[in-house]
Amino acid sequence: MTLTIGQLAERSGVAHSALRFYEERGLITSERTTGNQRRYAQATLRRVAFVRTAQRVGLTLEEIRSALDELPARRTPTRADWQRLSRTWRPRLDDQIRRIERLRDDLDGCIGCGCLSLTACALTNPGDELAGRGPGAVLLEP
Repeated sequence: MTLTIGQLAERSGVAHSALRFYEERGLITSERTTGNQRRYAQATLRRVAFVRTAQRVGLTLEEIRSALDELPARRTPTRADWQRLSRTWRPRLDDQIRRIERLRDDLDGCIGCGCLSLTACALTNPGDELAGRGPGAVLLEP
């Protein structure tokens, strides 16, 4: 059984535009009818759910695509397939959890007043001494 893009969007809860974007990025695939309409294998529903879940936990589209490249293209992934991915991502996710917990703990003193005072904040950067480490919140990086 195949699904049209409208059926896939409705059943997955993902907008048509996002599905086309996923396809452009190689996260999902479709076949074309003689009228050039997209048709998706039913297993694509699982792939879309996987992409959305992986995005919610902070994985990049490149990480997601790389993982999906390891999965079977025309069948629903098995429990063993998912367990292999889980083992691969566990260290990455554990590191992300540690960084989020550090952020939470470092911001705890500032949340009450909201001032983020440069004289008392645990994330302070006096004299812009962290500029050499690159843009963004470099103190929050591992």
